[in-house]
Amino acid sequence: MKKQNLLFIGIFFLFLFGIQVESKAQLQAPAASPAASVSQNVGFTKISIDYSSPAVKGRKIFGEIEKYGVTWRAGANAATMIEFSTPVSIDGKNLRAGKYSIFMTPEADGNWTVRLNAKGNSVFNYMKDGKIDEEALAKDDVVAVKVKAEQLPAVQERLQYSISAENNKVAKITMSWENVSVSFMVDTQVDQKMEAFKATF
Repeated sequence: MKKQNLLFIGIFFLFLFGIQVESKAQLQAPAASPAASVSQNVGFTKISIDYSSPAVKGRKIFGEIEKYGVTWRAGANAATMIEFSTPVSIDGKNLRAGKYSIFMTPEADGNWTVRLNAKGNSVFNYMKDGKIDEEALAKDDVVAVKVKAEQLPAVQERLQYSISAENNKVAKITMSWENVSVSFMVDTQVDQKMEAFKATF
């Protein structure tokens, strides 16, 4: 009887040890650029952004890691995606509801270009001979907006997106990283939607 008990205890501990070893084997290091997301209801529109958040880690980002004049994926890993639940307008151009990838082209003079890609592609889809084919990329832009980059008072260690809307009609989308902040405006067309709604009665 004692031998059976000892055998049972031995099997139990082997089983427990096996579970611990397996759980340790499955544990992976945290992602260098963890996935992040932000969403906000503005007017009748839900705006959502999914991106990866790289860190500065003591490096010079803009002008070195991300070269001036070269279009960048505006994040890390997979494409940075923005989604609108209803039609919106950016820089006077109407966009349908749906998902778009965000690209940015940094410039040394601070006059950046924010691009929304109609096909939801990765920027690497436009690589040709080791470089971004800017002409091919521009053909798939649903909108390209010139914006002025602003200097941050302190280093923003991790890339971050934010959405703000003081009047609940126009959203301000901001990307902040290293010592730079870049924003563009999204008109959720509240008045037009209200007029369209009234017209149905």
